[in-house]
Amino acid sequence: MARSEKGLAGKRILVVEDEFLLALDAAATLEACGVKVVGPAYSIERALALAATEDLDAAMLDVNLKGANSLPVALALERRGVPIMYATGYGAKPRDWPAGPVIDKPYSAEQIGGALASLLSGTARPEPASPAL
Repeated sequence: MARSEKGLAGKRILVVEDEFLLALDAAATLEACGVKVVGPAYSIERALALAATEDLDAAMLDVNLKGANSLPVALALERRGVPIMYATGYGAKPRDWPAGPVIDKPYSAEQIGGALASLLSGTARPEPASPAL
């Protein structure tokens, strides 16, 4: 994934992921595109702190953090106008959560870059929500 193709260079992206290796992989993928990674945040508390204080262009948010849903983080980001991309193993984000594209775990570098580029350009399509999550 080339930086110029995705338009991500210089963007500040919050990565919220409780699985250490996935967080490191996502951060490395984004950094290879010239992104300034904020975090990664491994807990809701840390994610909320970063969401409240950091200058962000977008966020990559795991739906489930250590057994708890990350809705408080999504709402904090939405209040600040920060676009959100959800990463989940469930195939959909929960109903009534802030809008944003969803990428399924395990995801590829192309999925991360493509979804974030679409999100930042305003061309991301909303994903279906699941009532069961």
